[in-house]
Amino acid sequence: MKRRTFLQASGAIAVAGTFGMPGILRADDAISLLPDTWPSEGANPIVDAGKFKKSGPWKIGHSHYGLAGSTHTYQTAFEAEYEIKKNKDRIADYQFRSADLNASKQVADIEDLIAQKVDAIIIAPLTTGSAVEGIKKAKAAGIPTVVYLGRVDTEEFTVQVQGDDFYFGRVMAQFLVDKLGNKGKVWVLRGVAGHPIDADRYAGAMEVFSKSGLQITSTQHGSWSYEDSKKIAESLYLSDPDVAGIWTDGANMSLGVLDALQEAGASTIPPITGEALNGWMRRWNDEKLSSIGPICPPALSTAALRAAFALLDGKPIQRNWTNRPKPITDETLSQFYRADLTDAYWAPTEMPNEKLLDYFKA
Repeated sequence: MKRRTFLQASGAIAVAGTFGMPGILRADDAISLLPDTWPSEGANPIVDAGKFKKSGPWKIGHSHYGLAGSTHTYQTAFEAEYEIKKNKDRIADYQFRSADLNASKQVADIEDLIAQKVDAIIIAPLTTGSAVEGIKKAKAAGIPTVVYLGRVDTEEFTVQVQGDDFYFGRVMAQFLVDKLGNKGKVWVLRGVAGHPIDADRYAGAMEVFSKSGLQITSTQHGSWSYEDSKKIAESLYLSDPDVAGIWTDGANMSLGVLDALQEAGASTIPPITGEALNGWMRRWNDEKLSSIGPICPPALSTAALRAAFALLDGKPIQRNWTNRPKPITDETLSQFYRADLTDAYWAPTEMPNEKLLDYFKA
């Protein structure tokens, strides 16, 4: 897939400078982080060239909100590990920390990485507040931070690379409005309570639902968990089986809902929103379901590492980046589904096929 540099044909693009003044990035300063990822719209300061330049090999820290629940979290770690190995001649040490869905542990993890005197830290926050103090302490220590997979309640990070989760939630809601002819009952299953990604996806969905004729009869947190969402769907179906469509902001929850309905003997399966999880795409494909799959690439961790490398190389880089791939549809499903890989794989990836087969061969 061709990477976008988002530079104009003239070889330069005007963006907001470090102190709010217009700045210019030259064509040879262009940084490519990930497909479908570009500098965010609006005021977008440039981190000055050379501000964090450091001769290698480097020590890199990674604070992740937790390898738990969804296999997406594990693939995020795999993608980052592969990128580190690709750059092994430039990396002296790579320190990975999983907060295990515990905000206090993420605080301690970041403090530990600072104490290890790493040269840069990439952070996937559990909540908008779980990494704030760590980011402030890293800044005080002169360590750049790159935030990905979730917003934080501070502007003291160095760079952030985020999916457009508001868009993610909105296109799923619009899919249901269009598919259902703007009428009928809908269940809403959200992700982990308090997680910034879930908050943005839900806000995007509600922008659409609040102006629609659909009736939301239940809103609950399935915590991106197959088991939790299945129990919720079992209970909801027993109390009111007349559901026209189901909005979930995570594919594991989509699978839990689908199995609950089928085991309850539902005569027809209503449209259920999903994601780019191979297990969901397998059921979507094999059972001829109708769905939509917005994409949250596990390789956002790779993009965060590439941003950190750019900082340590002394390159100028825009502070805010947005990842916004087109969602998978009934018509494009075959381009993403991999029958030769296990249900745990998430599309797309930055890893080569031989590495995918190592991790996910069916």
